[in-house]
Amino acid sequence: MERAEIESGIREETTKDENAEIARLKKENSELRRANEILKTAVFFGSPH
Repeated sequence: MERAEIESGIREETTKDENAEIARLKKENSELRRANEILKTAVFFGSPH
């Protein structure tokens, strides 16, 4: 019954699928932040000082 309660929103816990999605999104977020920093550096070195 616990899983059904979680999935129906009765309980305030996350499901296994939700945890996997959160982990995937955190990884993607980290990769995007890193790419953003690389692009900022590239723009800085490519612009006239």
